[in-house]
Amino acid sequence: MPLNRILVADDEESMRWVLSKALKRKGFTVDLAHDGRQALSLIQENSYDLAILDIKMPGINGLDLLDKIRELKSDLLVVIMTAEASMKNAVEAMKRGAYDYITKPFDLDVIDAIIEKVARAREIAGQVTLLKQELKDRYQVEKNIIGNSSAMREVYKTIGKVAASDVTILVQGESGTGKELVARAVHFNSRRLGKPFIAINCAAIPKELLESELFGFEKGAFTGAVERKLGKFEQANHGTLFLDEIGDMPLDLQAKILRVLQEREVTRTGGNQSIAVDVRIVAATNQELVEKVRQKEFREDLYYRLNVVPINLVPLRERREDIPLLVQYFLGRACAELDTPAKQCSDDALAVLTAHSWPGNVRELENTIKRAVILSSDPLLVPADFEGLEPATVEASRPVTSSDSSLEALVDAKLRASFTGIEKLETGDIHTMVLEQVERPLIRLILEKTRWNQVKAADILGINRNTLRKKIHELGIELKRD
Repeated sequence: MPLNRILVADDEESMRWVLSKALKRKGFTVDLAHDGRQALSLIQENSYDLAILDIKMPGINGLDLLDKIRELKSDLLVVIMTAEASMKNAVEAMKRGAYDYITKPFDLDVIDAIIEKVARAREIAGQVTLLKQELKDRYQVEKNIIGNSSAMREVYKTIGKVAASDVTILVQGESGTGKELVARAVHFNSRRLGKPFIAINCAAIPKELLESELFGFEKGAFTGAVERKLGKFEQANHGTLFLDEIGDMPLDLQAKILRVLQEREVTRTGGNQSIAVDVRIVAATNQELVEKVRQKEFREDLYYRLNVVPINLVPLRERREDIPLLVQYFLGRACAELDTPAKQCSDDALAVLTAHSWPGNVRELENTIKRAVILSSDPLLVPADFEGLEPATVEASRPVTSSDSSLEALVDAKLRASFTGIEKLETGDIHTMVLEQVERPLIRLILEKTRWNQVKAADILGINRNTLRKKIHELGIELKRD
């Protein structure tokens, strides 16, 4: 972002002439204004890299003109000149957003120094803008969260709706479904882009250390605290804090997190001063928080504070139609990272991948692809490159969703497995498979909702108790007691 065009506004003709001469000699294009109104008109009509304004001008004074510039063109750098070397003028000018302040009379060396400083500032601003764009490109949803299934389209829509606001988000899904990617997508598409994105895994840090990691500590707060340390909340100030596996957070610490959400301030361990923080919270869990609330293992008030906007990520086995897209993406990335010639996946190998249940979800698929790229010397990956992957079973599969696309994907996977010899498909198999996949989770869900009361469950399902008991036995549903 080079410095090219400069506006000089001063009611003294001699000052305008001197500055114009000096700046033009250095190769800049210079426009002149004899009062505030003319300067404002020029700013509205043209694009400037720097404006040098006198404080006392007829029409609109320099400080009021500075206010209008901040409203119209906030990226325009402004230097204020004044003949009154008062602290009040200097403070007021900087408070209103001036880039610098100089007192008349001044040597042209002062102007040269300011021009150099402005040029450096614009260069840095250009680098920051470029970095922001690179970060935004890197974390664009469509480049990192892969999938075109109806479930993923809903996720994209939600991210688009909430990214620009500061609402708290709760991302729920099994391990490996991409919860942190969603959190990053929210951050890098928000107004907090360019500010910190800080992630902390609440399950990976011992209970006794988690509080000091989150809130920081003062020197001498405990043995080993040899110096002050900022916590994750302070590190994430003006940015986003991603609280991963929030369901594993101890109850006493949950109360302190709730206070931060309510008061927007933290207190370091061993300290007594409240520190204001401006942090957007995105939390994530692979657990059923509603159930943990019911069991008094998670605070109900904190749950409702976090669950302002829920984003639910379905497991990979429930969006099998996305597997070919994911395979293609991970193949390209793995080959690039490993500096390996491009590889493709054969139709038979893709059928193997599509038929697998993927208990580790997208993360497991990514690691499987990377391993195959490393171990295979051929440009075409075949089923033998994915030995050990078993087709999905009734036990491993989750219920089919009601959407046509999910059902179609399940049938396609079953047919591909049959056509490629991975699995023998008998007449009536698909009908039985789908019924079992719907019936087993449905009965289990009703039993859970009725706290395993078979009489109530049978009544809700519209079947008698003996039929329910028979189905529990046939479907291998393990009974539990509260």
